[in-house]
Amino acid sequence: MKKILLFIIVLFVGIQLSNAQKKIYVSDTFEELSEDHKMIAILPFQTTLNLKSDQNTYTAEQLKKLAEREGIAVQQALESYFLNRKRKKKLKIEFQDVNTTNRVLKKAGITLENIDIYTPQELCKILNVDAIISGSLTSRLLLSEEVDTSFNLITFLKGKSDYGKIIIKLSDKKTGKLLWRYEKTINRKSGKNTSAIIAKMMRIASRKFPYEEKR
Repeated sequence: MKKILLFIIVLFVGIQLSNAQKKIYVSDTFEELSEDHKMIAILPFQTTLNLKSDQNTYTAEQLKKLAEREGIAVQQALESYFLNRKRKKKLKIEFQDVNTTNRVLKKAGITLENIDIYTPQELCKILNVDAIISGSLTSRLLLSEEVDTSFNLITFLKGKSDYGKIIIKLSDKKTGKLLWRYEKTINRKSGKNTSAIIAKMMRIASRKFPYEEKR
């Protein structure tokens, strides 16, 4: 009986790890298109929250504000990660301050609700940058708050150990083409909050982040 249980656990681990594998795409034309890139803007992430709680009932307005907060948290976490890499002389480009990015977007009347109607070329022109980093977050937890990272066998066996997905995209100013894309399932092993999750997933992806200095 113990052997059967162990086999089931190992099987589920294999399935979960397979499903949680990262997916990284780098354009074959990246070197050509990014040759003159100097400044990159990181946009607030479009967030979908599927919050379910016996204790809290959220109104549509509350969910909207929470989603905006989570999207800003991802934006800020990415900025912190990239600036840290820049200080260590690991990156070849500069990043626009996210507060500046958000102010310019607001002044132009661009919000998380309508940003998807703008092309990468249009957004780059408005922000006066060479490329943009954008993306989406889907989550059933508030990642900006500390989440429970302890292992729970029942939750794991029910297939509920994954609680979200994050997609990060890099798009070119001139062509609007997708230059780099990173998709990652978020689970209990990903980290306890937004900053920890971004830092961990980007460390894994850094070898394939195209602006990384090759040493």
